[in-house]
Amino acid sequence: MYITLDEAKKHLNVETDFTEDDEYISSLIEVAEAKVAAELCLKNTDDLNTIGGGEVIPPPIKQAIMLTIGLYYNNREEVTVSQTHTLAQGALHLIQLYRDYSK
Repeated sequence: MYITLDEAKKHLNVETDFTEDDEYISSLIEVAEAKVAAELCLKNTDDLNTIGGGEVIPPPIKQAIMLTIGLYYNNREEVTVSQTHTLAQGALHLIQLYRDYSK
């Protein structure tokens, strides 16, 4: 995983000593990393570190993963009763900075 549980909890404003959701948040990290990898047309999440030619993922890709974790943590159902709008500079915008459209 590229995002640690502590990083995700900090992003979600979840206290570190609150451990009841740890397993759920860990699963969201895996899901978000897989979603971002798929949006980048990568075969698996292990290829995320190849983006940008470095050994660590670029900050915009990391932020896209964090935004996706936050979205899924705060919206646990497929349908919502309130109207929501995607962020203009949200996860997909960040992913597009690195997406290889030739794949």
